[in-house]
Amino acid sequence: MSTVLVVAPHPDDETLGCGGTLLRHRSKGDSIHWLIMTTISEALGYSRKFIQQRKEEIEHVAGEYGFASVSQTSFITTDLDVLSKKVLIDEVAKNVRSVKPNVIYAPFGNDVHSDHKAVFDAMAACTKSFRYPSVKRVCLYETISETEFSLSLDDAGFRPNLWIDISQFIDRKIEIMKLYVNEMGTHPFPRSERNIRALATFRGATAGCEAAEAFMLVKEIIEDD
Repeated sequence: MSTVLVVAPHPDDETLGCGGTLLRHRSKGDSIHWLIMTTISEALGYSRKFIQQRKEEIEHVAGEYGFASVSQTSFITTDLDVLSKKVLIDEVAKNVRSVKPNVIYAPFGNDVHSDHKAVFDAMAACTKSFRYPSVKRVCLYETISETEFSLSLDDAGFRPNLWIDISQFIDRKIEIMKLYVNEMGTHPFPRSERNIRALATFRGATAGCEAAEAFMLVKEIIEDD
């Protein structure tokens, strides 16, 4: 069995990026853990009612996945790029040392959202084998509405080299995503059921299955038995 940590800049990134894969891990008896790197506050204009609703959504989503642990920082959403990189690294490092994951799923480093970029950088610093020996595999996920809207001209963009069959889990992935009441919309809004299915179908066609999630595998250590 594996121990899996998904690092999400915001609640819903874990589901958009690798929800089907997380469900697949659980079906195989793996232990899955969730680190949410931001929170919301009234200072940003969110009402107390909405903040409470989001808290309940997180609890509901955690229950649906069966996470062994859920950690959420007090860092304010959209502000990660103004924080010290050391502060972010320390937070991720604390969780990696506690969970001791074999597998980490994290956002693609060139997503358009600055929070995603900051989380990627912090996560990358916490995968050194001599400091975090449990980490054997690191996969970057694509996040609808963030990955495909990057306008960077200095990189090749998201180029998957790993596809995971989620044909058995795509319906549940969408059901869980719908628990985030205010995050889903109707087509052509990027985070719509139609678009989530379309991406899974497209990735599945590449992999020769009904539905898949695609990743950039950026680290893998295979040891002797």
